[in-house]
Amino acid sequence: MQENNLTVVTEFYLLGFQSSQLSRSFLFCLLLLFFCGTICGNFLIIILVYTNKNLHTPMYFFISHLSISDILLTTDIVPNMLYIILNNGGTITFIGCVIQFYFFCVSETLQCLLLAVMSYDRYVAICNPLRYASIMTWNHCVKLAIMCWLVGFTIILSDIISVTKLKSCGPNTIDHFFCDLVPLLAISCSDTFIVELEMYLLSFPVAIIPSIIIITSYANIVSTILRIPSSTGRQKAFSTCSSHLTVVSLFYCTLFSVYVFPTRGQTLTISKILSLLYTVFTPFINPIIYSLRNKDIKRALKETIWKYYFSNFP
Repeated sequence: MQENNLTVVTEFYLLGFQSSQLSRSFLFCLLLLFFCGTICGNFLIIILVYTNKNLHTPMYFFISHLSISDILLTTDIVPNMLYIILNNGGTITFIGCVIQFYFFCVSETLQCLLLAVMSYDRYVAICNPLRYASIMTWNHCVKLAIMCWLVGFTIILSDIISVTKLKSCGPNTIDHFFCDLVPLLAISCSDTFIVELEMYLLSFPVAIIPSIIIITSYANIVSTILRIPSSTGRQKAFSTCSSHLTVVSLFYCTLFSVYVFPTRGQTLTISKILSLLYTVFTPFINPIIYSLRNKDIKRALKETIWKYYFSNFP
């Protein structure tokens, strides 16, 4: 009788950041600035890569796909989060919650796979420079990119289907700013064992295997760089992968701090702040890292600006 009297929840109330009006206004303006900067910065990277012939290389090809992934992530999370912050909370339907969680998983999976592919590209460029052109051909790069997108959109579907079968019968309040798996499981009155098992199994192809590829690639890269006799040569070799290594470190440190490392004693506020790092800050900082630390990107930007100036102001 008690089970039959339970009302199945069809929408959730996201609390976001519960604070004063002044604090929420400041946070709203700050996140709006980050959102605009993320969209503009990543679109700029994409435009420069596809319009400048000097950037038609495997590394920049994959960087442009990473920018598309960053745009997908930030547009999935931030607009609704801004609405929640502005209104001190907001509702979202169960289907809307699942869709948001799906595209969040897709973008995070894409990030992991693309960073692994990019580390492989740097490995071939530094450890096998004479064979680089024959290995990283245009067709090979396109196939790798297509594989990343296909895996990103399909591998998570089985777990998403299981999530849609969950029923929430208790409180419909989620103390978060987006629909993540942990709060969804916390308020579910269904058996979550299958969902948790699927997510655990999916972590191997999605996170663990790409991590192994990245670690192995950079172990070989560092070993090769250390064998270069001149310090100038070592510095030049390391500079070709320093931006990618910075992005990898930032992405995995923020992601692991939430999902891998123990969270016992971690407050919900700290958990939400850490989530902000990989949903808002990382997509914002990626194009900055690739532009400020990359001479080719800066040169392409200057050429594009000069072409625009002379074509419009003769």
